[in-house]
Amino acid sequence: MTPDPSLNVLGGALAPCSTDPVTGFFRDGHCNTCAQDQGSHTVCAVMTAEFLAYSKYVGNDLSTPRREFGFAGLKPGDRWCLCAARFMQAADEGCGPQVYLEATHRRALEVVPLEVLQRHAIGHD
Repeated sequence: MTPDPSLNVLGGALAPCSTDPVTGFFRDGHCNTCAQDQGSHTVCAVMTAEFLAYSKYVGNDLSTPRREFGFAGLKPGDRWCLCAARFMQAADEGCGPQVYLEATHRRALEVVPLEVLQRHAIGHD
């Protein structure tokens, strides 16, 4: 698996998303992606209680530890590389989490318009 070029949605170098917990399709702390990443884990998002509850409700429980996969479960405040489609779904439902644009891979733009990401950007009013 060869990662796509590590560029963010703003056209710059892809910043790290999180190493605690370690995130990303490649578990390298970045929202890197490749052709095999069918879920496009490209949106660096900050977890909220509301989003974690929503994600569990729609069938992707990110908060429950899964020790068999070395996954401690996410909590509010954690950063995580979300699937672009799940982020878009949550944004459409009014519970999209905030995102770090510098750490969000440009491939997210295939699913999520830049304007939507910008509305959820950290530091955006």
